[in-house]
Amino acid sequence: MTNHSPDTARGNAAPVIRLQSVQKSFALPSGEVFDAVQSLSLDIHQGDVFGLIGKSGAGKSTLLRLINLLERPDAGKVFVGGRDLTTLSRRELRDMRQNIGMIFQQFNLLQNATVFDNVAFPLKIHGRHSKAEIDARVRECLALVGLAEKIDTYPAQLSGGQKQRVAIARALAPRPQVLLCDEPTSALDTETTRALLETLRDINQKIGVTIVIVTHELSVVEVLCRNVAILEKGRLVEQFAVLDASAEERKTALGREIDELVRRREREAREPITSRPLPVQRSAQEVAYV
Repeated sequence: MTNHSPDTARGNAAPVIRLQSVQKSFALPSGEVFDAVQSLSLDIHQGDVFGLIGKSGAGKSTLLRLINLLERPDAGKVFVGGRDLTTLSRRELRDMRQNIGMIFQQFNLLQNATVFDNVAFPLKIHGRHSKAEIDARVRECLALVGLAEKIDTYPAQLSGGQKQRVAIARALAPRPQVLLCDEPTSALDTETTRALLETLRDINQKIGVTIVIVTHELSVVEVLCRNVAILEKGRLVEQFAVLDASAEERKTALGREIDELVRRREREAREPITSRPLPVQRSAQEVAYV
């Protein structure tokens, strides 16, 4: 399979996301160190839908969280929209995150708040918008994800797919340039997954938001992604444009990783806990990401 340079495909346009030799390690319960991301460099261009795939422990989710500094790199630089996030103050980073929406596996909705208030949350917390502006933007975002009629509903009254759509609407409310998705379809059935992918594709086409998605599902890559990077042991081992690869090439490259992912999970179930990396902790910042 041919590797494609983003600069070749898009001229010399500056990438919206640039990772320069980023590294991240975690301590294991045994006292050893697990190198989740190892000196990895990657460019993602404006308007792209970029997939990150690889087996369990390959570093996909950690890499995604480095993009918005939910995980701070031990070394290297993270540029989003031309700004190096690693040099920003806490307040500057909080403001910058308005430009980086994030979708999590488990939706992370505020259970005691209506759909309206969930979507309005990132707009209200920064205090820069009038009540009328917030109302208009919430309605616009809910219409974009097909949930305008659920505006006064609570999360407990929604299906899993609807909850994820609300999460997407909330992430889009501040008009971000980038939308990060950490396996957003993993808790959904096949039919709901297909509908959600169509929603993400429509959003990308209508408003041009750059989407970076972590997934282990071949269908997600084929339906949604334009470019894909395969990670292995924290390193970028392959990168290609999905449309430039034949169906057989995609099946071979991605299928190999997915098959290995299944085998890896089966092995991990039999391994002692001390041999596995610690799971990424959900911080208060992540629970209500703003």
